[in-house]
Amino acid sequence: MSRVYSGIVMLSLVLLSLGVAAASGGKAIRVLMVGGGSSHDFDRWYKGADVKTLESDHFAQVTYIDDVKEILKHLPTVDVLFLSNNQPIEDAATRKAILDFVAAGKGVVLAHAALWYNWKDWPVYNQKIVSGGTNNHDSYGNFEVVLSKTKHPVTKGVDKKFELKDELYHYKLDATGPGIEVLAVAKNAGSETSYPSIFVVKNPKARIVAIALGHDAASHDILNYQKLLINAVKWVAHH
Repeated sequence: MSRVYSGIVMLSLVLLSLGVAAASGGKAIRVLMVGGGSSHDFDRWYKGADVKTLESDHFAQVTYIDDVKEILKHLPTVDVLFLSNNQPIEDAATRKAILDFVAAGKGVVLAHAALWYNWKDWPVYNQKIVSGGTNNHDSYGNFEVVLSKTKHPVTKGVDKKFELKDELYHYKLDATGPGIEVLAVAKNAGSETSYPSIFVVKNPKARIVAIALGHDAASHDILNYQKLLINAVKWVAHH
């Protein structure tokens, strides 16, 4: 009986592993999430909330780091680079590796603080990878997000219009960059001025998605943000 029981247990474990693999499309997406810097609780909202969201249905395996010196070590083994940091990336080899990662057609997700003009001595980051950037935002408060592309894979299952409290980033396009496809805009209620909030950077080789939302729990803990996050990682990884 013990051998029969052991066989049943082993078969169950195999079936479970096959089920997880099937749910993740056969192979988990390997994500390197980079956090750290100022003005945000990166450990709580990225290392904590967003890693949990991405690993919730076993489709992704996330490595979180807040030491940018470790990017070089991890980058060759991942499918998606998820940048949420605003701390400096000063090492020339690391900068080159990120640009090479993009040129190789790998996936990139840019979250909140990574859309800022963080590095004056590395303008190619904003020009080529972000196709612009942000230098200011409204005070933290309530605003509206409205989808402009409801059928794109990144916006699948997301409400066409929703409100939240966050920092409304004033993203501006760099005309010398590759350009963007706007998927959603953000604006204050009653205002005629809107800014790109969710968009795709039209890189000729890599899939790059930018999500300007993400200051604190009012973004990270809502279902629409979580769907955007999951959809973005899957889409940039060709999942």
